[in-house]
This record gives sequence, C-alpha cells and structure tokens, in this order.
Amino acid sequence: MPGEFPAIEQILERALPGAALTRVSRFGSDRAIEGDLTSKAAGYGEPLRLFVRTKDGQDRCLVLHTATTDVFGHDRRADRAASMLLSFDRFATIPRHVKAIDVGAFDRNGHSATSLRESAEFYLLTEYAEGHTYADELRLAVARGEIKADDERHVEALARLAAVIHAKKISDPKRYRRSIRDLVGSGEGIFGMVDGYGPNVPGAPPERLARIETKAERWRFVLREKEHRLARTHGDFHPFNILFDGDQISLLDSSRGSMGDPADDVTCLSINYIFFAVEHRALWDNVMRPLWARFWDTYLGLTGDRELLDVCAPFLAWRGLVVANPVWYPAVDAASRDRVLSFVEATLEVDHFDPKLAEDVFS
Repeated sequence: MPGEFPAIEQILERALPGAALTRVSRFGSDRAIEGDLTSKAAGYGEPLRLFVRTKDGQDRCLVLHTATTDVFGHDRRADRAASMLLSFDRFATIPRHVKAIDVGAFDRNGHSATSLRESAEFYLLTEYAEGHTYADELRLAVARGEIKADDERHVEALARLAAVIHAKKISDPKRYRRSIRDLVGSGEGIFGMVDGYGPNVPGAPPERLARIETKAERWRFVLREKEHRLARTHGDFHPFNILFDGDQISLLDSSRGSMGDPADDVTCLSINYIFFAVEHRALWDNVMRPLWARFWDTYLGLTGDRELLDVCAPFLAWRGLVVANPVWYPAVDAASRDRVLSFVEATLEVDHFDPKLAEDVFS
C-alpha cells in the first residue's frame, strides 16, 4: 500500500502527520481499489473511502470527495473548485455536520496534490499591456464632437477582431445552454443586474425592472435550442477591457468561460456607442451613430451572421441594464437611464433586431 496512492498519501500527511493509508475503496463496495486509480475516480466525481491508521495506532476512516462535470452548472473547472471551497468554508457552520479537514487540487496526472486549506482569496498573475482604453478614445471623440480617421479605423479593427474570435465554433450543446442560462439568471446576468438596482432609482422603479426581467426570461427558451451558435467569445468585450497602443489591440479580462453566443461580444461593445451619447442628441448624430453603424455593418459583412439579429435582444437588454445601473455608473441621470431602459424594452419586444432601432433612443 505505501507509495501506491501518492497523491492521497500527500493529503493524509498534511492532515494527519504520521498516518498510514491502509486501504482505499469505493462506496457501496468493500473491494479495495488496486493500483493508482485516484485520478480516474476523481474524473468521475466518485467519493473514495480511505482507511487510515494514525500515528498512535488508531484506525480511522475518511472520505475523499471529488467533483465531476455535469449540465447543472459544474461544466467548468472553476465551478467544481467553487463547490469544494464552499464546502470547506461552510461545513463547520452546520450543527452535527461532518468536519471538512482539507481542501485542495490534484495535478493534471492525479499523482500529487496541493492543499488550499490555508488559502484565503485567490489571485491571478497576468502580463501587462501597454496602451489606453478604448473608453478613453470614445471620451475624446465626445469631447471633440466629431470622429477622426483613427476612430473609424479602430472601430473596424474591433469588428474584425470580434469576427476572428468568433470564427472558432464549438460543438458542446450543454455549454451553450449554460451560457444562455447565465445570461438570464446568474448573478452577473440579467437577474443579478436587476438586483443591483435599489428600490428608488430614478427612471428604474422595481415594477419596470420586473417587466424587463419577465420579458428576458421568455427569450431563454427562444435561444436555448440554438446550440449551433456556440463559439469562442471574449465574454466582456467592453471599452474598458480594450486597449489601443497605436493601432495595436490588447484585450483584458475575458470572462464567462470564453465561450457563448457571439451576440454577447457584439452587444457588449455596441451598447456603449449609445451610452456615450445618451445625454446629447448631437453626440449621437455626429459621433456615435457613425461608429455604431460602422461596427455593425463591418461585423455582419465579415461574418454573414444575420441570425445574430434574431438572438441579440436579451444580450442588448443585459448590457443596457449594466450601463444604466447606478452601481456601475452612478453619474447617469434619470432621463438618460430612462432612454437606455426604453431601448432595452423595445429590443425585447421584437423578434428581429434592426440596428436602426437605436435611433428611437434619441427621438
């Protein structure tokens, strides 16, 4: 038995120093597992019963829990990690609950394990990218009251980049359904954005938000069968996550599993052309309308994805709820918020979106 399950032995040595692993079995069977099948068991989310002899000669049993992918919100490694971490953090708060002793992660081969028992918040180390945000460019265009050649060149470049990102199609129906479920019902989706509004937000009374939420929920059943649309996506393709260094583009903070419907990225960026002009009609006419139109025309021309216009309504609604949300944009006044939410309501009512519908925001 010694050395037969190296990853489990590492876990035990940290949890119970000096303890020896005497047997490993599956639940529902008294038959011991032979060979290092730890990684296989982990891959199926199968709990293992560990028979242990402690340093002082006592026999104990422990349970090694792992998680597996499924269609109920555990298809990403991050989902499964969250489930384990939450269990470790909360088991002790429930009377009579078994004690969580350790939590950690196996290496890719299942041969070693790293404990996260002493960890707190997680971190991510990335490269640094030079440049300024695309939001800064839009602000400059608004301040000038006109667009320049750089603005036109950059909006076309972003449409081309989005088309390149979305060119990679993915065949995984459950992931597409997950993305649509998250669009409507997750904390970062429509339901979460609605909950982020307080009860007395000017231009966004609770009854109005409730109607928007109900309309958006209907769209989930329109989209959930369109699994063929699943593609690589950025997932948060807004002007604050886009950097320009000259004409060189760098992207920040890809989100939501980096896959979903291309409509996510297209609407995430394009709603900002409305938002940056929402306070002044002249800014729409002279600055943002040309960029809005150029982005849509370029993207649709490159991809030929006319179906996007049949599915983008709830994505526009979601992104509209973000830019109108006082948590994210506290300086937005009531009239501007009302215009954005009116656009949201209008898009949810039509089966086929026409980009010209944006004109109604400024009429």
